[in-house]
Amino acid sequence: MKLRQQLLVPAILFSAMAGAGIVNAAERLTVTVTHTLDQARPSETITIPWTEVNRALPGALLQKIAVKDASGKVLPYQVTNVAPQAKDPKNEGVAYGELIFQHNFAPGEKKATFTVEKIDTLAPVFPSKVSARYIQERLDDFAWENDKVAHRTYGPALSAPAPEGSGKEVLVTSGMDIWFKRVPYPIVDRWYNKGHDHYHHDEGEGMDMYNVGKSRGAGGAGIWDGKTLYTGVNYANWKVIANGPIRAIFELSYDAWDAGGAKVSEVKRFTVDAGHYFDQIDSTFSFTGAQQLTAAIGLNKTPADKGQDAKVEPITQPADRALLQWVEQKSNGAFGTAIIVPTAGEKDYAEDKLNALITAKIVSGQPLRYYVGAGWTRGGDFAKREDWTKYVSAQAARVRAPITVALAATK
Repeated sequence: MKLRQQLLVPAILFSAMAGAGIVNAAERLTVTVTHTLDQARPSETITIPWTEVNRALPGALLQKIAVKDASGKVLPYQVTNVAPQAKDPKNEGVAYGELIFQHNFAPGEKKATFTVEKIDTLAPVFPSKVSARYIQERLDDFAWENDKVAHRTYGPALSAPAPEGSGKEVLVTSGMDIWFKRVPYPIVDRWYNKGHDHYHHDEGEGMDMYNVGKSRGAGGAGIWDGKTLYTGVNYANWKVIANGPIRAIFELSYDAWDAGGAKVSEVKRFTVDAGHYFDQIDSTFSFTGAQQLTAAIGLNKTPADKGQDAKVEPITQPADRALLQWVEQKSNGAFGTAIIVPTAGEKDYAEDKLNALITAKIVSGQPLRYYVGAGWTRGGDFAKREDWTKYVSAQAARVRAPITVALAATK
């Protein structure tokens, strides 16, 4: 059996192979992953439906398997509850969703083989590199991170009016924030613990220096009519679906807003993988009346902190269907942001007063997939503008050329 798999995609698209199948009662499941690019693919995420693991290894349990590379090295893995069977009344290990692990493809390495085996002992609990959670201690923020970068967005408590004399902060926006990291370990809980006055300064782990305000921030969406961008407000509901150690998946729901006469609501599903500066977002807009609308994904035109004398360079890479920025700052280093919308056209760029935009046609109830990323010179991987633009192009190439996964049960 062969599976066609997109980078950072929770679902796998199956391609039929005549005569291919998984045989019961095998000793191991052999996984062969191929791709067509000459470039490196670090932290490539490989997902396999647990139904296929269970078919090859009946009775396999998530806590008693080993995933090994071709050299026999045991790899960290995750078994999600994404689309599992509801129950496992016979205790056969069928009520799971997906098996997930990663591989670093070197430049020119286009094939790698792995095995999945049942073991008698308990598998180790692997340290998590991703996290997504509701921040009940800070006005309904929702924050997420991996080992490269962190983000947050804003909930209903922040948008609520401030009682007189309370000093409560008020911000009404569906824009997306960035927390830039200098360290690979989780920082979200640490920064919320030390507080607002600290995480806005670089004390060695990174900082929140990105400005959102009323803008789209880095990757917020809206509806574009060619002149006006219509946007919702703070998210209304959240749901965490998977949470590490390799992949986090969560959803944010936005109540309907008026978009030039059309009532539009949105559900964003985020897929956050370890080792990546980009997250995948699937935005499903629901509306009545019009058969098709135009969505716009934005980057704030003034994203730097006050007092930084920032020079913001907008960049378009039409071949990559990408919108980028490179931001030079007086004392906080430089950073890049980017959006990749694979279904956008080469000329689907726009702007309003607050945002640079990349647009795409949408149909009610059908998800629009795009990718949002950010990187910082102090993070270690991007010393200059060209490093960021090359990384964005490499990410776009990976999106265009997904890996292929072939499964075989062996004795």
